[in-house]
Amino acid sequence: MIALWTDLFGAPPPPNMSQVFMRRFLAFEMQARATSPLPLALKARLLRIASGKDSSPTPTLQPGGRYLRVWNGVTHVVDVTEQGYLWKGQHHRSLSAIARAITGAQWSGPRFFGPVQGGKASKQGRATK
Repeated sequence: MIALWTDLFGAPPPPNMSQVFMRRFLAFEMQARATSPLPLALKARLLRIASGKDSSPTPTLQPGGRYLRVWNGVTHVVDVTEQGYLWKGQHHRSLSAIARAITGAQWSGPRFFGPVQGGKASKQGRATK
């Protein structure tokens, strides 16, 4: 098994790896290599992620857009401006600051307001244009 591992991965297995785990890992790797290759787009994306260069930013609205979120029975409306965000007549630099002011807890603003992804609003909130 050690020789097979070295052939497949170009290096010896970790010294503390159990035979059971090595057998399973080798079986998985051999099956993965035997099946059809990954689609090129997926392979390219995986390589970008592995290199740390994946730029899949959270979708955001352009100025003039509006986020809506109901929290504890209150509808909160946040307008997107050139300078950031407008909520209750006050400008904020980030959605996270507004989410923190609404909930009193640390929240990711985009996660709290649930920007539209793939043409559908999230279950938590709604972004409108």
